[in-house]
Amino acid sequence: MHVSFFPARGALIAQPIGRVDESSWEEFGTMLASGVDQAADKGFDNLVIDLSGIDYMSSRGLRVLTTTKARGIASGVSIKLAAPNEVMREILAISRYDRLFDIDDAVPDADRTAS
Repeated sequence: MHVSFFPARGALIAQPIGRVDESSWEEFGTMLASGVDQAADKGFDNLVIDLSGIDYMSSRGLRVLTTTKARGIASGVSIKLAAPNEVMREILAISRYDRLFDIDDAVPDADRTAS
């Protein structure tokens, strides 16, 4: 599990790669919590989680999304999901997370001028 962060159009983008399962959900949670803190510290209103690189997400990974949303609310940062692949679209639909989160079809372009 690896997560990169970069700014794009007034948001911080979290770009995880890999599987979120029983062996990686805690690391995923730690990384997303860090992303919320970074977004708040840098004055971003949104943390966009790019799901295009996620191969699979277990129920524990979904729970991480829920706790990340709660942390975002407490920090004044909205959590949005973006670019889910077919596997993630199905997981989000079955779990009804597609009703809990705003989901965009694409990730905003990186702001190459931001630091």
